[in-house]
Amino acid sequence: MEIERELANIAPQGETLLTIGVFDGVHAGHRYLLEKLQRQAEEKNLLSGVVTFNPHPQSVLHSQNKLPWLSAPEDRVKSLQRLGINLVAVITFTPEVSRLSAREFMSLVKKQLRMRSIIVGPDFALGRGREGNIHLLRALGLEMNFSVEVIPPYAINGEIVSSTLIRQALTKGDMKKVRSLMGRYFQIGGKVVTSDKRGQILGFPTANLDIKPQQALPGNGIYATITRVGDKQFHSATNIGTRPTFGEGVKTVETHLLNFRGDLYSKEIRVEFVQKLRDEQRFPSSKELKAQIKQDVREIDAILRTAS
Repeated sequence: MEIERELANIAPQGETLLTIGVFDGVHAGHRYLLEKLQRQAEEKNLLSGVVTFNPHPQSVLHSQNKLPWLSAPEDRVKSLQRLGINLVAVITFTPEVSRLSAREFMSLVKKQLRMRSIIVGPDFALGRGREGNIHLLRALGLEMNFSVEVIPPYAINGEIVSSTLIRQALTKGDMKKVRSLMGRYFQIGGKVVTSDKRGQILGFPTANLDIKPQQALPGNGIYATITRVGDKQFHSATNIGTRPTFGEGVKTVETHLLNFRGDLYSKEIRVEFVQKLRDEQRFPSSKELKAQIKQDVREIDAILRTAS
């Protein structure tokens, strides 16, 4: 079975305190749980570990309703490692894995990852048909000799932080709320690909990002952003939308870096979304569009100079 091979390849050098979940976006709620995980692991002289999944289980169980990701799987792993988690086990979620019972899944994790304890949230469930709720998990713990701790959900302004709540705020372009829920600016990364050079013709050259179709995006509009190129960062104006003035209809992500000179073609860049400036709109002519872009750039530069 593939899951056994994947877990066997981890081979932790000691007993572990684990948590299990998708951790999409590694948002503020996730970090609240992970801080408790690390603190307890240190107190108990255990290794801290996260078991996560790729692709998202919902994308396999409900293929007609695939969830866009807040962070690409490789970014999620890097974020967990940067937080100091000792081991990150990525399980390839397949129909075969979805049919494992909670007992079978936890037995594999217990054996291969040397699990002594697990920390989860109150709505945690795993295994076939999500049978492995807290009640069953505690029963399995008694049987297999691992402890279970349930921590309360993390809330901000009375709302429980979740990836779903973040996706909803993203769609509305509410980047202030997104930042609050994530504990950081929402960001996307991608390679700069060739474009029709319309921005350059208008006097505002843009980097056109090659975005994976699974990537969640803010709602269409013009955004104040910070673009990172290697170890440098630049104020930028980013447009998400279909460029209605030119009647193109294909969704693109284009960013104009302020005070940048150089060629970005084929480079990997990351764009952090600070604030939505306005909705995307159609202009009667390219001349009026150019005048609006000029105004947008001035306003965005002012916004970013005061952003913290």
